Amino acid sequence: MRGILAFALFLLATSAMAHDAPSGWSYDPYCCNGDSKTGDCEMIPSRTVTVIPGGYRITLYPGDHRYVTHAHIFTLPQRKTMRSPDGAYHLCLFPDENTPRCFYAPDMSY
Repeated sequence: MRGILAFALFLLATSAMAHDAPSGWSYDPYCCNGDSKTGDCEMIPSRTVTVIPGGYRITLYPGDHRYVTHAHIFTLPQRKTMRSPDGAYHLCLFPDENTPRCFYAPDMSY
């Protein structure tokens, strides 16, 4: 019984840490720390993302994500990309602006 209670409290705590994207879907609790004003997940402009063989190149400048203070170029593999339900790109940076934790991309159409 104690194990079930501990698990339920864990689920409640992790779901409370995640926040919603602007369009209303929730970021994965693993990806997101904080809330919609201070969290590390945020929608990024589509102009910052280039599809490359095997994944994506993301070029960010200050203003493209709330945590970014200088230019960054990230190369992220397709296999680690999560599906974006709203058709926009979203990036979670944690524990700092140099570390992409989760990247959400829309479905590719061919």
